[in-house]
Amino acid sequence: MNHNRSDYRLLSRQFFRLLPYQILLIVLSSINEIISSIFASNYIGREAMSALGLYDPFDTSVIAVSLMFVIGSQILGGKAMGRNAMAEARKIFSMDVLITTVFSAAAILVLSMAVHFGWSRILTPDADVQKSLGRYILGVAVGIFPTVMGQQLTAFLSLENKTKYTSAASVAFLSVSLVLNYLFVVVYRMGEFGLGLAPSIGMWIFLMIELKPYVGGKTLFKLLFSEFKLRDLWRIMKTGFSGSVIEGYQAVLGFILNALIVMYVGSAGLSAFAATQAVMLAVGIIPFGMIQVARMLMSVSIGEEDRKTLADVMRVGLFRCIPAISVIAALMIVFAIPLTRLFYRDPSDPVFEMTAAGFRILPLLLPLSVFRMQFSGYAQTSGKDGLSHLLALLEGVACVAFFAAVLIRPLGMRGVYWAYPLNGVVCAMVIVLYSWVMRKAFPKDLEQLMVIPDDFGAPEDARMDISVRSIDEVTMVSQQVIEFCRSRGIDRRISFFSGLFLEEMASNVVEHGFSKDRKKHSVDIRVVHKNDEVILRIKDDCVPFDPAERSEILDPADLVKGAGIRLVYKIAEDIEYQNILGLNVLTIHICTDKHQGRRH
Repeated sequence: MNHNRSDYRLLSRQFFRLLPYQILLIVLSSINEIISSIFASNYIGREAMSALGLYDPFDTSVIAVSLMFVIGSQILGGKAMGRNAMAEARKIFSMDVLITTVFSAAAILVLSMAVHFGWSRILTPDADVQKSLGRYILGVAVGIFPTVMGQQLTAFLSLENKTKYTSAASVAFLSVSLVLNYLFVVVYRMGEFGLGLAPSIGMWIFLMIELKPYVGGKTLFKLLFSEFKLRDLWRIMKTGFSGSVIEGYQAVLGFILNALIVMYVGSAGLSAFAATQAVMLAVGIIPFGMIQVARMLMSVSIGEEDRKTLADVMRVGLFRCIPAISVIAALMIVFAIPLTRLFYRDPSDPVFEMTAAGFRILPLLLPLSVFRMQFSGYAQTSGKDGLSHLLALLEGVACVAFFAAVLIRPLGMRGVYWAYPLNGVVCAMVIVLYSWVMRKAFPKDLEQLMVIPDDFGAPEDARMDISVRSIDEVTMVSQQVIEFCRSRGIDRRISFFSGLFLEEMASNVVEHGFSKDRKKHSVDIRVVHKNDEVILRIKDDCVPFDPAERSEILDPADLVKGAGIRLVYKIAEDIEYQNILGLNVLTIHICTDKHQGRRH
């Protein structure tokens, strides 16, 4: 009998349900960059576009540090939730909020000093561009704190499945930013300062909306100021560093590429590069959102020691996301000229052709980016720091800078553009080579390519994974659970109770959860025999429901109604319920050693 015949439809639905919310904040930031570029090029001038390009490495540096906090706290919080350790998760959240506030204040101070002391002259000899950059920075600095804090809250709201606040905040931000850009730049002629101030005000409104559930006490994550520990800060930074360091590398890369372009191409190249980067960043948030979702799901799977789900997260990311992003890349190449016309109108201007070339070449990187980012996310959550740092170094600065330096002389701006897809090829080769070296054999399947440790989770013969979508399937699976337990040498009584408990709880989900809405649902069932106990895990995407609440409200005098659920809570050693990332997760522990007692 094939015990492991589960599909990953539930996981796939969860992945793509979470994806829009994970990319929403970055989408808005990217859309805002496109809007800013359009207003800058059409209503202010080329100096403003150059200022946007020169500021980008500074913006990337701020995002890099912010991402370190987001990734570190998200991974640690997800693992804690996977272990049902909410007190630990709240400590991580509290430290994340504190350090984010301190960092934002420091970033604002540094940028203010840069404007006051005229440090922009280090970046460009053009006095007009220097002044333009200084005015833009003053407007942008107003929005640093809400931008950084908004990234943190978005991650934690996703862990609690409270994404409706992020949706509302995003709509408000985009509306306010668009209106204020028009008023500040076109109507009131505030120039670069207005260009930076408009989205800053929008981000403050974004933050106010996301803070609402925290102020109202409607969240699991709460501030615990009395339990701050520097050890938690170190854990967040250490865990998140390998995932965010690529942004730091890209900031360095930005300075290098800007210097190369100024040296070999000129200001027209800077303007073309700024335009293509604005669009590529907007499209690039799709693979970025994918890695955000994958990191959350992988961290929970690692906390649960669920080997199969860990591999399935990677399957969804590779086999369903890469085809989708490839279609988007093809469309960008086909519509290279219309995309160019968003920024520049005159085909005879050299900047027009440079920009169009970028839209024809840069999209080739996108499918390779999904592959690299999925493995980077896995390396970060599983502690494979060597692979994570190596990929970040290659992707973030080394490969692109090398290829750009070699190709810019003979090919001009095309050489800079081609450096990106060539870098993607190198990273893919490194991932395969890493697996080959670590396993001392060429990888033949996905788990081997991931180099999942042999001792992680339960071995295949000690676990059973099945998906069900109807009450008839639940009854059949119940019998399979009994047969599985008997095949593991578990006595008849425990085997019978394992099948009975599974049937009772899964039937309850199918009968009541499936009928709450018109959506298609499924239940993923996992049975593990480990350390003298049978562990039943039932996972579904129905409305949140804690079975313990039902067992408490049942009438004690009615011994028939709810007899099954009462029996489960009476005999099981331990029962844990959580709603993680929008999924109900019920875990039942049944002791197979009759000499051991109940935990609770």
